[in-house]
Amino acid sequence: MERVRKREVQIGKVRIGGDNPIAVQTMLNVPVADIAGNVAQARRVAEAGCQILRASVPTLEDVRIVDAVKNAVDIPFVADIHFDYRIALACVDAGADKIRINPGNIGADDRVKAVANACNAKNIPIRIGVNAGSLEKEILARYGAPTPQALVESALYHVRLLEKHDFNNIVISIKSSNVPTMMEAYRLLSEACDYPLHVGVTEAGTYRMGLIKSGMGIGGLLLQGIGDTLRVSLTDEPEKEVQAGYDILRAAGYPVAGPEIISCPTCGRTNIPVAKIAQEVEERLRGYHKPVKVAVMGCVVNGPGEAREADIGIAGGKDEALLFIRGEKIRMLRGDIVGQLVDEVYKL
Repeated sequence: MERVRKREVQIGKVRIGGDNPIAVQTMLNVPVADIAGNVAQARRVAEAGCQILRASVPTLEDVRIVDAVKNAVDIPFVADIHFDYRIALACVDAGADKIRINPGNIGADDRVKAVANACNAKNIPIRIGVNAGSLEKEILARYGAPTPQALVESALYHVRLLEKHDFNNIVISIKSSNVPTMMEAYRLLSEACDYPLHVGVTEAGTYRMGLIKSGMGIGGLLLQGIGDTLRVSLTDEPEKEVQAGYDILRAAGYPVAGPEIISCPTCGRTNIPVAKIAQEVEERLRGYHKPVKVAVMGCVVNGPGEAREADIGIAGGKDEALLFIRGEKIRMLRGDIVGQLVDEVYKL
């Protein structure tokens, strides 16, 4: 697949757009007043591989979260702000690496200019975030519903407010909880501008449905080359959002560090506990960073053939498993099958 090339934007030490890899991000969900809780959660998502981290900053007092989180983890920090331009200015002064704010919601033009000038002075990008649930009344009235076209019009309206003040260090998201609407909106927006796109399905739901909708929406766009950074929005812990983001990237064919575990759905020929073994292998390889595909297959009839593209794997027999590496049969494993397989992975 060919990526749709967008202009490059730098967020702290991370670059998106251009030929840069698609960055995975998440958002802290601990009450913002709980600084210690936010710092602890930031460390957990950093360990999970988060590349860009966002947190809400609802009041001027809450600006203290910027310094606290930046001192705890080496990840670009995005301050999420609504309505109050003074908070945006304070977050710029506090060292935020990116501001998420919609300029049309912060009042008079002089306020937009103040935020644009402050961000320009420090090369801090602004993300415009359009959401189907909060479109401008005039735009909603014109289209009658949050259609893809309405979402795009809203995004470009906010863009023009910044461009008016010679600000073009912009990232755009244009989200909906409706997957077809979200996908069409991003396609239209990608054709309309060259700003990098933050893709995601908003309000996707709890873990099960959130994964399905995000896999379809984000993954579908990635397969069309659209997207420069992504967030999987789940009603769950942000670490799971990060893990899901990488899983979607991998499923869409993008190179991702770490192991990919593939396993068969099992059938009546299965003689080993495939699900248990696959889960144990996944857990024991959690700190392994090489891009390796590991197969756990239920039987020797189809296992090696079905997993021939795997770097290494096993196919179950009666209380044993055939080890194969890059399609070649190596030997039978007995006893601690998981331990032996993991040992072989580390030898690759």
